Amino acid sequence: MTTFVMGRALGVLVCTHCHAAVRAIRPSPALCPRCGASIHVRKPHSVATTAALIASAALLYIPANLLPVMHTHTFFSDKDDTIVSGVLSLIQEGSWPLALLVFVASIVVPLLKLIGRWSMLDVYAISVIVALVQIRSLATIRVGLGALAFGTVVVLTMLAAQTFDERLLWDAEANG
Repeated sequence: MTTFVMGRALGVLVCTHCHAAVRAIRPSPALCPRCGASIHVRKPHSVATTAALIASAALLYIPANLLPVMHTHTFFSDKDDTIVSGVLSLIQEGSWPLALLVFVASIVVPLLKLIGRWSMLDVYAISVIVALVQIRSLATIRVGLGALAFGTVVVLTMLAAQTFDERLLWDAEANG
């Protein structure tokens, strides 16, 4: 069985701001000689901060899927679309591959992977559609509150990925 020696055991820490390897100095927290940031063995309050961001993202995931992501006004009708109604419209039009892509990228992936940088397909697609379809005499498209909630979920999960200290997993493995 191979045993690995971690930098912490050798008295070496990594600055979380500039990623410089720094010899651990007592008393803690030490200051990074390169950027002046406080150096800690692990990111302070990493688990609590990450959990709060994930919980907030999970709560906003509900209105992101229930509220309309865009409002379409044409010469003939007004229509609000949610992510699910957009997928259903794509299916009805025969665009199965695109409907499957939107469904997976906008509903399945965010639900299964709340930590991480996942696709902003809906936010991007709506912004492009809104920019392209502004022929005011024929049609207008406005972004709905669902798109704002969806974008906020994306930002919160990206922040959660940044705040989580993955070295905590190494500690758990070394102790287990």
